[in-house]
Amino acid sequence: MPLSATNASPCIGIIANPVSARDIRRIVANASNLQIAERVNIVLRLLTTVHSLGVQRVLVMPDKAGIRAMLMRHLQRENNLHHAFPKVEFLDMDPTSTVDDTFLAARMMREAGVKALIVLGGDGTHRAVVRECSDIPIAGLSTGTNNAFPEMREATIAALAVGLYATGRLSAEQALASNKVLDISINDGERRDIAIVDAVISTDRYVGARALWKADSLAAVYLTFADPQAIGLSAIGGLLQPVGRRDPGGLAVHLSRDPAARRRILRAPIAPGMISDIGITHWEPMPAGQPFAVALEAGIVALDGEREMPFMKGDRVSITLRDNAFPTVDVARCMHTAAREGLFHHSPQEA
Repeated sequence: MPLSATNASPCIGIIANPVSARDIRRIVANASNLQIAERVNIVLRLLTTVHSLGVQRVLVMPDKAGIRAMLMRHLQRENNLHHAFPKVEFLDMDPTSTVDDTFLAARMMREAGVKALIVLGGDGTHRAVVRECSDIPIAGLSTGTNNAFPEMREATIAALAVGLYATGRLSAEQALASNKVLDISINDGERRDIAIVDAVISTDRYVGARALWKADSLAAVYLTFADPQAIGLSAIGGLLQPVGRRDPGGLAVHLSRDPAARRRILRAPIAPGMISDIGITHWEPMPAGQPFAVALEAGIVALDGEREMPFMKGDRVSITLRDNAFPTVDVARCMHTAAREGLFHHSPQEA
């Protein structure tokens, strides 16, 4: 199918977290902090790119941090210059500057029938989107502190892949990849949540600062995938026994501060510029569908790097890996397929 042909105009969504990469890890680890202006520039590149492929309508999550105001100024000015944009509609919602904004925006975009979602944020932002609409394909762009799930990729290329899928040039079989999640259950489902990268068991008893970054409080790490190139707590598994995103199963790693219980010491990058020694007792594969009981009597479960689920003595905590949980746009595969099939070729008369 040539580049100039499109299906009926699809709608996509953009969720840009204005405060990702502003947690305590940015301070203690000297991590980068993407400014609002650069987030807006990323969104502008997304818009011009998907428009070039025929996407005529884009829904965007509003915010109070400045993305919406700055983006509207750019759109009003640049629409009169040389750039062409799709119709941009901000969701009719009152932002609270909390994760509830992402939850609500994801639900509203799902109800509006978006073909795909582009997410700007870290692991926590992507987890929030998946929790609310696990049936909508997402393309993640890394703008957080510790990012194992969203890839570091130029927004233009990600937008090309999304546009190819959204306009029907690539089928779901060609464009999408299936991903794993961890299902966390306390007291047989009394409380439930998910993690898309890691569920970490900490001896901490209180949520406090949500971001988890101190290695001395860790008791166990459960992982959907373990990449030795990752940074953050998932790096612990990646440097022990790599498990790919598309590989079956995950990995459970058990830790200890007790020198007598440690089998080895692992030196791992648990935050940008922060290398810590981690005491490892043992690790084991996590087959899909098999519940793993948490041995720690009381503590907290951190989901994708953020403390979320405290539990007390007597609570029963289990973690189960689930395959085929949600789809993502496989940008690399999309672009390779498009190149092989000549989707970006056109005749001189079409130029």
